[in-house]
Amino acid sequence: MCEVTGANAHMAAIAAKKKLSSQFFKKGISIALFSGLMYGFYSAFMTLGMTKGVWSDWNGANTAGLSVFVITYMLGALGSAVNDSCSAVWALIYAGIKGKAGDFFRCLNTTPGRVMILAALIGGPISSTAYVIGLQMAGSIVIPITALCPAIGAILGRILFKQELNKRMMLGIAICVIASFMIGSTSIGADAPKGAFLGICIAFIAALGWGFEGCVAGYGTSMIDSEIGITIRQVTSGISNLIILLPIFGMMAGSVKLSANLVFQAFGSGSAMFWFALSGLCAFISYMNWYRGNSMCGAALGMACNGTYSFWGPFCCWIVLGVFGGMQGWSLPPIAWIAAVLMVFGILVISMNPMDLFKKKEAE
Repeated sequence: MCEVTGANAHMAAIAAKKKLSSQFFKKGISIALFSGLMYGFYSAFMTLGMTKGVWSDWNGANTAGLSVFVITYMLGALGSAVNDSCSAVWALIYAGIKGKAGDFFRCLNTTPGRVMILAALIGGPISSTAYVIGLQMAGSIVIPITALCPAIGAILGRILFKQELNKRMMLGIAICVIASFMIGSTSIGADAPKGAFLGICIAFIAALGWGFEGCVAGYGTSMIDSEIGITIRQVTSGISNLIILLPIFGMMAGSVKLSANLVFQAFGSGSAMFWFALSGLCAFISYMNWYRGNSMCGAALGMACNGTYSFWGPFCCWIVLGVFGGMQGWSLPPIAWIAAVLMVFGILVISMNPMDLFKKKEAE
């Protein structure tokens, strides 16, 4: 009798453990999916901020004597710098609330901390700026293009770290490439916006940089608290944009003082900064939940769930900018929506065998 009772208790404990594991796994998926949604809102709010206050003068009929180079590229870098700076402030506030501010400063001079700084230098000044410039030139259609970063990360991981690149992953990469060509085809028609093709090409730079960042950052976050890693990433990105990239663009435009002048004007524009503060918060939440979701449901599935921003990005831009903001040009043709969903599926195939999702469900 006692043996039977003990066996039943053991089976009940196993069932309870499986239920907890299942709930933990499902919560991780929900968190990772939420990170993709927040990335969409970050893109939309940042773009909206770049139409308000002093930005409307810079981009409108009154260009304040700014050259085409400054309007096209330098303002894109400035938008990225303001957003990442706001995101860094939110990250530092969060670290302070969690009592991790001291850990942040201690980790800066460690090997994983330096790795995260390197990742931020690649993903911040380079990729984030290319992303913003692409958004300004071609609209939300560039967002699924930047979602190629997991495919690029898989290829770079194979080249740099000899990581596995099997037939399934190659199939997923092929699906993503096909989806990107479908999206690119919308930029070469007669009714395509001016500069859309160049904007999409610039978006590929963002995808390449983020793919490389993912390879590098994966090493760093395996040895330090992911919340500290995110804080290092956002702070480094914001500072490097302000003190490295913008002065370089200023020199290219013929005046370093111009970059400083634009920075002070941008941060002093209250009507725009409200939206940048909101976009920075969404960016921080997106990164934070991406890392948290990865730790709960696995990096592979977490990457696929976060990759849904290839759909959420255009959708949020359409809602915030097109519907709420009343701006023209933020709706996408049907082929772009289909390609965005196809891109999500391709990312899922790269990250994991989709059939494993059903196996996990059967095992519960």
